[in-house]
Amino acid sequence: MSMSKSSTSKPVTSIVIVGGGTAGWITAGTLAAHLNSNSQATVTVTLVESPTTPTIGVGEGTWPTMRNTLKKMGVRETDFIRECNATFKQGAKFCGWTTGEQNDGYYHPLVLPQGYADINLAPHWLASNKATPFAQSVCVQAALCETGLAPKLISTAEYAAIANYAYHLDAGAFTRFLTKHCTQNLHVQHVLADVTSVQAKENGDIESVNTLQAGNIYGDLFIDCTGFEALLIGKHFKVPFISCKHTLFIDTALAVHLPYTDDQSNIASHTISTAQTSGWIWDIGLQNRRGIGHVYSSAHTTDAQAEKALRQYIAKLSPNTQDLTVRKIPIEPGHRQTFWQNNCVAIGLSAGFLEPLEASALVLIEMSATMLAEQLPTTRASMAIIAKRFNQTNTYRWQRIIDFLKLHYTLSKRTDSDFWIDNRAPNTNPDSLKELLELWKYHYPWHSDFDRAAEVFPSASYQYLLYGMQYPTQSSHLGMSDKNIALANKLFTQNKALTQKLLSSLPSNRELINKIKTYGLAQI
Repeated sequence: MSMSKSSTSKPVTSIVIVGGGTAGWITAGTLAAHLNSNSQATVTVTLVESPTTPTIGVGEGTWPTMRNTLKKMGVRETDFIRECNATFKQGAKFCGWTTGEQNDGYYHPLVLPQGYADINLAPHWLASNKATPFAQSVCVQAALCETGLAPKLISTAEYAAIANYAYHLDAGAFTRFLTKHCTQNLHVQHVLADVTSVQAKENGDIESVNTLQAGNIYGDLFIDCTGFEALLIGKHFKVPFISCKHTLFIDTALAVHLPYTDDQSNIASHTISTAQTSGWIWDIGLQNRRGIGHVYSSAHTTDAQAEKALRQYIAKLSPNTQDLTVRKIPIEPGHRQTFWQNNCVAIGLSAGFLEPLEASALVLIEMSATMLAEQLPTTRASMAIIAKRFNQTNTYRWQRIIDFLKLHYTLSKRTDSDFWIDNRAPNTNPDSLKELLELWKYHYPWHSDFDRAAEVFPSASYQYLLYGMQYPTQSSHLGMSDKNIALANKLFTQNKALTQKLLSSLPSNRELINKIKTYGLAQI
């Protein structure tokens, strides 16, 4: 049914977020901070969450974007690190993904290769520098991670970096921290109530959510952050869910918290991702514990075998691990067909989830919340156009993430299990990935391969992955100019010198965290 002119011209003055957790509170904080900084008119942001639903709290890795997200909210980095058990993350190390042999490993750092705006170092590395792994040849960060160093000094200002960084964090503590900050400093209204039903308008828009404890809560725009339940986008609007299990096989996670043996144990500066016969194990270091989990394909192994592999992994790290509780989390890899329906936007697990690889879950929340804040419709009349843009952008992002995650599996040379063999079957690769792999047989990944503003992973990430996993791009018959060869050699030499300088000057991850807890970082 068409809407009246009065209903379409009615200003958007009330935003209702249904569901808390990291998705709900990042969205609330991003919207409220943007409105407070850029608007005079009052737009209320209300977050409604169940008083009994627990946070899933598995996704504990962020991207560097989180620094800007928190900064825009007015969060002090010192407070965040102290209260969220947070540590510095400088990338990921992939162990055993290529061949499964003992020394099989490579890094996906968070810094770009040296001179990346001016020259593509990949052909020069393949031609003359392959004795040193690609990441170590073109940037400093792999060496920093390998030695457990921090990305900055205690004298470096909040959110500033010597080497680009993200965070590892305690998801439960982070949610509590954001709840406090958003309600006390950003004027987000917080309602603890269970949503029992949805009241719709004649045109299909949501008019209100009906709650057990707080009655009807009305709004102009509703955001579904109800997790896998997808209460609004899925159960109410029945937007189809598109499974990608035929491409990404992971469908189950087993998670465990492993306390350190002492409070001064080393903290890894990166996510450790160790391949297993039917999946992989994540290992991240927080201040007081490690978060470890085994994600796997139930079509290729049993729960018992997966838990055995997980317990064998943690037994090598600490004594007396047999009594640690392992939590099972089902995963349905995929996403919604559309993410914005009528006056409802899905953000977080309600929009979809793939798997923990490359920590894409939290960054998608940040990107969606930021896009919504920056393009927030002023009236219902403009909502359809903005929704179309939002859906196109997010569909593209999900497709690119699927490609990038699948690339980790399809490049593997492992033959020790059906899981790895099946992952190389050509019919499991999206057509877009097949095209890129064909292109990269003859061309090195570069800026023009990923030239949209909506890109998630830059071409540098593809380089780190391809050449970390020994992808054989053929050298061009055009060769390389003397000028570029000289520049590449100069950059390789500069990278070695800068690496040695930082190795001798940066503190360890643990040392810097201790200093921040004691003294704090300098405010910007």
